[in-house]
Amino acid sequence: MDEKIFKAYDIRGIVPEQLNEDIAYLIGGAIKTVLNAKKIAVGRDVRLSSKMLEKALVRGLTEAGADVDILGEISTDALYFAVGKFKYDGGVMITASHNPPQYNGFKICRENAIPLSGKSGLPQIKEIVASGKFPRAEKNGKITEKNIIDDYIAHCLSFIDTSKLIPFKIAVDTGNGVAGIFLPKLFEKLPFEITPLFWEPDGNFPNHLPSPIEPENTQTLRETVIRKKLDFGVAFDGDADRMFIVDEKGQLVGGDIITAMVSRNMLEKYPGSKIVYNLICSKTVPEIVKKYGGTPIRSRVGHAFIKPIMREQNAVFGGEHSGHFYFRDNWFADSGLIAFLVVAELLSQEKKTPSKLIAEMDKYFRTGEINTRIEDREKTLQCVSQTVSEETNKEPDTTDGITFDFGDWWFNLRPSNTEPLIRLNLEASSKKQMDEKKDWILAIIEKCSG
Repeated sequence: MDEKIFKAYDIRGIVPEQLNEDIAYLIGGAIKTVLNAKKIAVGRDVRLSSKMLEKALVRGLTEAGADVDILGEISTDALYFAVGKFKYDGGVMITASHNPPQYNGFKICRENAIPLSGKSGLPQIKEIVASGKFPRAEKNGKITEKNIIDDYIAHCLSFIDTSKLIPFKIAVDTGNGVAGIFLPKLFEKLPFEITPLFWEPDGNFPNHLPSPIEPENTQTLRETVIRKKLDFGVAFDGDADRMFIVDEKGQLVGGDIITAMVSRNMLEKYPGSKIVYNLICSKTVPEIVKKYGGTPIRSRVGHAFIKPIMREQNAVFGGEHSGHFYFRDNWFADSGLIAFLVVAELLSQEKKTPSKLIAEMDKYFRTGEINTRIEDREKTLQCVSQTVSEETNKEPDTTDGITFDFGDWWFNLRPSNTEPLIRLNLEASSKKQMDEKKDWILAIIEKCSG
């Protein structure tokens, strides 16, 4: 077994070199053993290897004694919904999210859609898989097929008042991922005029990779919005738990600004609530939360940190720059579809174009995430921290990597969990300042890594 398949938040690797039927079978038995689960829900995305991995995983689960409901091709957030709604002891989504087609993997949760991570659950599963065996039950569990799409759509629609929606013209890009399977049913219930892009499920992802955070993967969407003079566009990733918006000018809207938009609408529905956001998000997010009467709570990056904080604080919503959006009334799990609906409701109520509404909220300039390939990430991070401290006489915030906040500009530098990269995010009050500070920090990074 290649231990690299066990990531910070899930299990993921190349098929069949790293993930194959034998490994999937052992993972199934290990999941049942670790969760001590009687009944587990299993969903899959449209990747070419997903059905094969599902069959092996389910065999492991049932031989370990778990009853399994197979939910078929669904989104990851639909899997989370099912686990919470129908009281499963756990759930497994077979997906590699936004990765290229040769990848696949498993996102795993326990009851109430509580995720397993590299700190809880995944290490125990890894240990059992490495041993090559798990406790077999005297009697195999039962396998049942269950369709939860209608229930899932009704749940997502419950977050908004559909009577408030206006007939927007929207381009929707599913990147040949799983969203194309259920969105037709959803849009039957909404007044929008839809231009579908790449809705045909295809695990080869022939048109572009299912990762809308990279600009090249939304090029067709952006061009379509401009050419057809549409109100806006929306893109979902491969397993449809992440969502990004393109405004009417064809500009991609960052996940943090979507977080601010969703926060605004949620605070109008639930006044005085708490909102969790990660420390990579723009200062626009806490400013909007405060402006609309909420309490902003800052978190480390990643659902393994945000979801526990939300549960502890009973926060109504949480958002990340990466396009993950979490809702208290969705068992604190993420849902790109719910976030899309809440934004559409906000735009309908405000009767403003996305770019105008955003311009009223957001006054900052951001670099976006800049990745630098570096083998010794910790050494470089320490060097950058020391250099900046010496030159500015300011100490860093080390909550997640290093963050230096100078009031009118800030930056965060942190190591990737999975690759030999360090990630720079920087925000400033003007484009000129952003460019100058970006060049300064990148020069320090280059010097420290040399």
